[in-house]
Amino acid sequence: MAVASADGGVQSVERAFDLLERITRTGGEASISQLAESTPLPLPTIHRLLRTLVSSGYVHQLPSRRYGLGPGLIRLGEVASRQLGAWARPYLTDLVESLGETANLAILDGDMATYVAQVPSAHSMRMFTEIGRGVHTHASGVGKAILSQLDDERVRSVVGRAGMPTPTPQTIGSVDALIEELARIRARGYAIDDGEQELGVRCFAVSVPGMPTPTAISVSGPVTRVDDAFAARAVPLLLETARIIAADTRADRSTATGA
Repeated sequence: MAVASADGGVQSVERAFDLLERITRTGGEASISQLAESTPLPLPTIHRLLRTLVSSGYVHQLPSRRYGLGPGLIRLGEVASRQLGAWARPYLTDLVESLGETANLAILDGDMATYVAQVPSAHSMRMFTEIGRGVHTHASGVGKAILSQLDDERVRSVVGRAGMPTPTPQTIGSVDALIEELARIRARGYAIDDGEQELGVRCFAVSVPGMPTPTAISVSGPVTRVDDAFAARAVPLLLETARIIAADTRADRSTATGA
């Protein structure tokens, strides 16, 4: 018989997902000892949950005896990304209609910021990003907005594993400089990519609070149009859109759990 958790959920399911999250936070693979040190679960329980996850294809055991995320998660992730993109499209469409520039939604996927939805600008010269493309978090507006939701220790872990390439002279090249920039982003409430991913392109991005995975939305375009006057219009709209998305997400969860 399944044991209920304090909030009415199924305890074994919560524990299994907790292990998946812990493996994810360690870069996609972890040893039994790492998992045992990071969770209060008894070792036999960890073994039992891992055996179940391995048999389901959501975890696999590496030759080193460590445990990594399995291919079953890829199928779930692909479908979830498509659904998230379809769900987010109306919000992004409203941004494009109000601002005239391309709007995006991205999530933290491993150690990269992955675009899962986009509505393009009607301008002939516009920004285009392939859905599913991952970009380094330190070198993009959405990436920095995503990192601003994490504590400094986790930020260092993310960029330490992913690296910090500098595609343009504007790109932040050190983790200490990135930590300082994230403090400024948290204080003002939005991130700027000013030619850091691609010269001549500017992007404004904000985090979406309370999402299951760190998430951000952005608008981007050529610097000739995305200027200070544009920022004065864009930032309040981005913040309001993020607030609406967060509220709608909470409402959907409440409906799903019967709260």
